[in-house]
Amino acid sequence: MNIYSQVGLVTLVGLVTKNGILIVQFANELQRTGRTKMLAIREASLLRLRPVLMTSVATVAGHFPLTMVTGAGAAARNSIGLVIVSGMAIGTLFTLLVIPSIIF
Repeated sequence: MNIYSQVGLVTLVGLVTKNGILIVQFANELQRTGRTKMLAIREASLLRLRPVLMTSVATVAGHFPLTMVTGAGAAARNSIGLVIVSGMAIGTLFTLLVIPSIIF
């Protein structure tokens, strides 16, 4: 764990948190309009699936080349790339599967 992977963790926490907030905030708004809690969670998860996936795929695709670098400074770039790519993949699964079940 070096300074570059720690910077990657900070970035990762911000992105995964933002994705979770997208779903929870939208579900709360739907509940205020009169929908039941279960219906609001289901609808929010379905409607926010695309923005969450777009953010996740763009982040993973943008940082994936950092995992394949060689040459001078490769260790630093490789560590930040591995943290962000693997963390975003795992974080997206948690956002799409765990967050809706927790707010239920």
